[in-house]
Amino acid sequence: MDIFKIDDLSFRYPDAEEEALSHLAIQLKEGEFTVVCGPSGCGKSTLLRLLKKDLAPVGSCTGEISYAGKPIMDWDDRTMIEDIGFVFQDPENQIIMDDVMQEIVFGMENLGYSNMEMRKRVAELVHFFGMEELLHAKPSELSGGQKQLLNLLSVLLLKPKVLLLDEPTSQLDPVAAKDLIVMLDRLNKEMGITIILVEHRLEELFAIAEHVIMMDKGKVVYEGTSREVIYDIFQKNDQAFMQYVPSISQLYIQRTDTLEKSAIPLTVKECKQWLAAQPNHASTEANQAPIESTSNKEKPILSVQNVYFQYTKTTPFVLKNISLQVTKGEFFTIIGGNGSGKSTLLKACIGNLKPQRGRAYMGGKDTYKLKGKELYHKIAYLPQNPRTYFIQDTVEKEMQEVLKRQQLPDDTARMTEVLDIFGIQHIRNRHPYDCSGGEMQKAALACMLLGNPEILFIDEPTKGLDPMSKQNFAQILHQLHEAGLTIIMVTHDIEFAAKHAERCAMMFDGTITTEGTPDELLKGNYFYTTSINRATRASHVRESLTLEEALSEWPNPVHI
Repeated sequence: MDIFKIDDLSFRYPDAEEEALSHLAIQLKEGEFTVVCGPSGCGKSTLLRLLKKDLAPVGSCTGEISYAGKPIMDWDDRTMIEDIGFVFQDPENQIIMDDVMQEIVFGMENLGYSNMEMRKRVAELVHFFGMEELLHAKPSELSGGQKQLLNLLSVLLLKPKVLLLDEPTSQLDPVAAKDLIVMLDRLNKEMGITIILVEHRLEELFAIAEHVIMMDKGKVVYEGTSREVIYDIFQKNDQAFMQYVPSISQLYIQRTDTLEKSAIPLTVKECKQWLAAQPNHASTEANQAPIESTSNKEKPILSVQNVYFQYTKTTPFVLKNISLQVTKGEFFTIIGGNGSGKSTLLKACIGNLKPQRGRAYMGGKDTYKLKGKELYHKIAYLPQNPRTYFIQDTVEKEMQEVLKRQQLPDDTARMTEVLDIFGIQHIRNRHPYDCSGGEMQKAALACMLLGNPEILFIDEPTKGLDPMSKQNFAQILHQLHEAGLTIIMVTHDIEFAAKHAERCAMMFDGTITTEGTPDELLKGNYFYTTSINRATRASHVRESLTLEEALSEWPNPVHI
């Protein structure tokens, strides 16, 4: 039975030149796990919100959406609230109460549930989620993963038949993201809840999705089971959507002699089974060149010495005896779980925070004491949300303000040069808030680089980026890095760090537990590693960290 039937659906936002959705025809079956993906701005989130009556965006809508055989607008509000749950991308946007228990029961109280019914549901689901110890905590004290689980729990207490999720793992570390995906799989398989998930991080979702929808420019371009969609992409050699295919599936298709749809691996286990049947084309582990660390070769451009930091005198230390050195020209990445102190460390490095003990030095100077022109010419900082950077109503005015603040001449040629580097000349006179997420990120970087800083600090730059936007952003970072800029990046994106970083550090509980090259730090881990590494280690082929590394070891086959 179809739980949703979408017939000739088109949608246009007010004053928009193009349609966000164009003549969509989709059928979503009851109890199915559906993944919707595609480039930023392709209409994924718009479609998801239109399925939730009370969250539908304002605009011109034609066509029809039916829920359980009846037009969605004909259903009463209470049924729609109870039957269709929605989990947002940013957990902060969904939490409204000051206490975890109050947040959990908020929805049921507003719908007039009895005390007995509320107690019964809370007792069952809180135990299922293992959140007993958090019931009397404040949401502000929870990690990102715990906040997302709290939102999911609050929605599930209404016993929805459908669960809509908009990029729920984008702000989660690898462990928390895996936990959430496993939880969604259990809810789908054990409770029969229909899951419709919009997501960019797809490595593990293709294995559990029964229905995959790929969109572009408001239309469906691929649809079917995971293997059907992957097979169609490779048959058409569609480079634009190749980036969405899991790396273990790409490895199989690019290195198999006979392409069989049913044999495409979706899990590490399936990839290992296929690898075991392959001839040993690759070099053995013993023949690999020794890993050479880039650390301590030159005098450090940034030195963090015995830093301790706590936000208030009554709260625990967020940073504990952290020491770190980054040499000039390095691409250095910091990874770790939500709440481990990564972003706080970044703020301490740029002088936004004053540690209680220890200091961060740049060129021998305390970064906390760097002010004005000296600060701007040494440090650039891109926060998690680039929107917070802008105060002017056009990108060009923002750049002019930056030049004025840094006491630089109003150089139109320099502004044009920087905009051309990032390929965003077309948004020069546009309001920053009217730009896409990727354009806004590039515009913020363009403003920061006007003064030729020595170090670029970036916090979760790939959060919410689709694979193509991520690849474009990586190319820009490499261009800046090759020009001599030192880059220090905090990220949850292990695949991105493995592919692009020169050296990594792992944080845990406010301390740096270890650091080294991506090979030294990421190979052999359970969660803080790549799918390709999980598949190739302990096999007869060379252990690899990235798809590119694995492909370089094998001869190119001729597909039959």
